[in-house]
Amino acid sequence: MNVNKNVIEVHHLRKEFKSYSSRSGLTGAFRDLFTRNYKVLAAVDNISLTVKQGEMVGYIGENGAGKSTTIKMLTGILTPTSGSIVVNGMNPHKEREQFVRSIGVVFGQRSQLWWDIAVQESFRLLKKVYRVSDEDYENHMGHVIETLEIGPLLDKPVRKLSLGQRMRCELAAALIHNPPLLFLDEPTIGLDVLVKLKIRKFLKEINEQYKTTILLTTHDLTDIEALCERVVLLDEGKIVYDGKLSQLQMNAVEGKQVQFEFLKETFVTDLPETSNVLWEQKDAATWLANVNGDERIVSELISIVVQKNPIKNVRINEVSTEEIIRKIYEEGMAVT
Repeated sequence: MNVNKNVIEVHHLRKEFKSYSSRSGLTGAFRDLFTRNYKVLAAVDNISLTVKQGEMVGYIGENGAGKSTTIKMLTGILTPTSGSIVVNGMNPHKEREQFVRSIGVVFGQRSQLWWDIAVQESFRLLKKVYRVSDEDYENHMGHVIETLEIGPLLDKPVRKLSLGQRMRCELAAALIHNPPLLFLDEPTIGLDVLVKLKIRKFLKEINEQYKTTILLTTHDLTDIEALCERVVLLDEGKIVYDGKLSQLQMNAVEGKQVQFEFLKETFVTDLPETSNVLWEQKDAATWLANVNGDERIVSELISIVVQKNPIKNVRINEVSTEEIIRKIYEEGMAVT
């Protein structure tokens, strides 16, 4: 198995939609019958992207950024306006029948299970669609069903399942043919914490065991933090960042914040004065140090403060990924 192989190759991908507007008044309505005003909007605007086998990539952005449109083009649902797509060595639009057997797709708000029949009957139908042998089905799906804890749900009709139960069954259905590539579009939307944890644990397992490549779009950034080392950040149809999540956190937030809890009331005169630190008092014995610098400067500051003052607790406040993304969008930052 070549783990360095590119599973997804996208070059200068663009998808345009026409947005029509109506003229006002009776005359305008009559003119609209013959000619309509429209403008062309680019939902995905000249993006290039490669994903290697075994990667778990978070594809994130605000509503309307172009995430779902990209997924629909990568899965062959939409045809690009321009640019090239190669997924699993195939063109998703021209080699449709062979291509769909090489991918799994879970859309959080759409179901691939039949509503009124038992879950296991849906599984059997999908097994025939994907031409999975009895042996392969038993070997692979036994593990999937056990890990996702859906055994007791198999004889229930889908309409009687809770949202969390249905999403676990949807995920299992997408993996019946053990695809090398899995697209997840908002797979944990509306789910409680325990179900999310089960799904995340399962995704890590199949990634480790089968080297399944996963492209994940979600608004729940804790999913990204738990699963993905690499993130691709989309804004208005353009990629504004593609790299490690840890690097995004370092690049996007200037400085760090250290919270000192002292054993007694402490005054600013008791604290070191440097050009890199701005002190902020929370209460009589608690101070925040806003540090403009790297880990070395933070370590030096903590060392100096601890030597001169009796300390109860020291905490470096981590900035959440959600706050980082919000800051990028609010300030219009282009992180590279």
